[in-house]
Amino acid sequence: MNDPPTPPELLAAVAKFMRTPVPPEAAPHAAFITRVAANGLDIARRELENGPADNAAELARLQALLGSASQDLEALNRELCARLEAGALTLATPGLSDHLWAVTLAKLAVDQPNYSGYRAALAERSAT
Repeated sequence: MNDPPTPPELLAAVAKFMRTPVPPEAAPHAAFITRVAANGLDIARRELENGPADNAAELARLQALLGSASQDLEALNRELCARLEAGALTLATPGLSDHLWAVTLAKLAVDQPNYSGYRAALAERSAT
């Protein structure tokens, strides 16, 4: 489950920026904000492209990990957190580490797909 802002929130922020008149003296700042807006659009696009499959995979992993048939991804994530906090699940729990890696890599694929640490983690995980 990806974190806020959601694609609609990102798109609304970019649209608001694009409708705001920019005075000529703000050119360098406007160029920077334009790059930020473009990055926001890219994040929204990747979330729309990857989100449904990522959420379905996360749901299936959580159902298996928690032994639940719930279809509520948010509720399952709360349950995961509660069990982790209580010590009922640890990194020794089969499937937990793989789940945490998968969620982290899915989030990075949306938010920072060119991040060197993400690329290194992908390479490392594909080599094993």
